[in-house]
Amino acid sequence: MTGSSSASFTFILLIICTALSLAGTDLILPAVPVLPGVFSASEATAQMVLAAYVGGSALGLLLFGHLADHFDRKTLMVAALAAFAATSLAGAFAPDIAVLIGLRFLQGIAASAAPVFAPGVIRQLFSEKTALRAIGFLGSVESLVPALVPIAGVALLAHFGWQSSFELLGAAGAIVFVLMLAIGLPREQRRSGTQGTYLQLLTDPVFMRYALSQAMTLGGVLTFVFGIPMVIVETMGGTLNDFIIVQIVSVAGFIVAANLTAKIAERFGTEEVIMAGSAMAAASAFALLAYGLSGGTNPLFVPVLFLPMGIGLGLRGPIGFYRGIVASGGNDARGSALIVFFIFMTTTLGTMAAAPVITKGLPALALVVSAIHLLSVTILCALPKVKEAPSA
Repeated sequence: MTGSSSASFTFILLIICTALSLAGTDLILPAVPVLPGVFSASEATAQMVLAAYVGGSALGLLLFGHLADHFDRKTLMVAALAAFAATSLAGAFAPDIAVLIGLRFLQGIAASAAPVFAPGVIRQLFSEKTALRAIGFLGSVESLVPALVPIAGVALLAHFGWQSSFELLGAAGAIVFVLMLAIGLPREQRRSGTQGTYLQLLTDPVFMRYALSQAMTLGGVLTFVFGIPMVIVETMGGTLNDFIIVQIVSVAGFIVAANLTAKIAERFGTEEVIMAGSAMAAASAFALLAYGLSGGTNPLFVPVLFLPMGIGLGLRGPIGFYRGIVASGGNDARGSALIVFFIFMTTTLGTMAAAPVITKGLPALALVVSAIHLLSVTILCALPKVKEAPSA
């Protein structure tokens, strides 16, 4: 097997691992409404089946970032896949909702290994130019999973019952476990001692520039996506079909931009594209705010005004994430973990900030999202950049 073929197979395996991690939420989502009837539990308790997975994932990000100093990546990935498969299959046979919630927390921890290790592995597999394209393609897959996988979840629920989603995750996890044992990951080029600490990254203004701006831009997009269905249905007289149009348009814009950003950055400069993408996302948020404040209530205007936010994220997302990994100074696992953790936290805090005012419609939601994006641009302006290597 050639080195190029080996890298391609490893990259495909990373894509599958990442998609499986996301499917842990999206495939289960359609089954959640039936769980109160299955386990004689309340709707609020059933929602904990989702929350436990997210909480476990957040903890797992930091945990795997720390364990990377003590174990090689293949060992950790193999163990995580085994745990993911086992907890998924056990979830299908959970005797009560409390056990299921506990299993989901453990499943979330196991699912977080792929987001921690994938960026560093991609950086090692490819040149910078190719790595940017690979991360852009990975982001495209990540954007499609939430759109497509719930459809499969609905079909599984209708034909095979709620347990089938857990069984499918378990079977898929077991298959990927075998593939990881067979294909593995490239050998790490370890330095002596540990690769650094979380505190060192948190106090490094260069790393924080990319980590926080990345989290604010993506977190702002997700905050809007989480809130706009309620706004469209309750305050704009629209339907969920209008929200589907918003999703299709924004995901399409993101995918196109994410797969072109390496070429664009090569022509105009990496830092310029990162700033342009962040500014475009912020401009989109302010355009939505202006439309809302002007009294606009036509839901068909929402995808048009939201499209630049998806394009802006696509432009800056892959290269911004890559720059964050570079800025971690070889501490790839912790760097990846912190960036994704910041994205989780920004989305959570943004959603919490929008929740009390969501019934006030588009102006309230857009105001929260605009503040998040404005903070992203401010961080880029205030904190120092990665020092560019002098050209020959």
